[in-house]
Amino acid sequence: MITYLTQVLNLPLVKASNTLTNFIGTSSFTPLIGALIADSYAGRFWIIIIGSIIYELGMISITISAIMPQLHPPPCPTQQNCVEASHLQLWVLYVCLLLTSIGAGGLRPCVVTFAADQFDLKKSKHDQSQSWNFYNWYYFCMGVATLAALTIVVYIQDNVSWGLGLGLPTIAMALSIVSFVVGSSLYRKVKPGGSPLIRLAQVIVASVKKRNVVVTDPALLYQNREVDAIISSDGRFLHTNQFR
Repeated sequence: MITYLTQVLNLPLVKASNTLTNFIGTSSFTPLIGALIADSYAGRFWIIIIGSIIYELGMISITISAIMPQLHPPPCPTQQNCVEASHLQLWVLYVCLLLTSIGAGGLRPCVVTFAADQFDLKKSKHDQSQSWNFYNWYYFCMGVATLAALTIVVYIQDNVSWGLGLGLPTIAMALSIVSFVVGSSLYRKVKPGGSPLIRLAQVIVASVKKRNVVVTDPALLYQNREVDAIISSDGRFLHTNQFR
């Protein structure tokens, strides 16, 4: 990324580093929003679909910007007295990076948890073994993909063209979206059960508001087996007198 910013868009190193830092920071923040929406409203499946499409749009946009001469400054092999990217070209870049950041916000928090939804770890020992096999293969494929991105793709970008180097991951992402959608009828789609972040905020607000309230009868503490079953995977904690 830093190579693209400095050698293709001819940005100064400080400006390129600042742009990359902002992109990484945004990409690290959006998963919190994506997880919140997935857990509370839309569900993981649809957030993965929407996030993948937005991410793909960002990949397509940055690939087009690398191919079209109008969207990046002229080449500068000597890296001296180079023409820096114009404001329009930078805005195109920022939109591309923003789309990929938003898309990553839908993918990062949901992919692994959506995979976990496909296994019934409590009732089936077969599902437990299958889950181990799945995650072994998942992280193996992630490692292979990362290795390919850091070797083959980087080689193509440096020695062939940035358009092809960015186009190959774009095509791979498009194929993954198609394969994911084709298998949608086979997935187990868990309904949203509410976000733990919202529950944590509710508990904190309620605790502050009722900090002076005296509980007259421990039996009055709110519990509902049907409602709590959605958010509890290992049962409820027993009440103790430690913090009373």
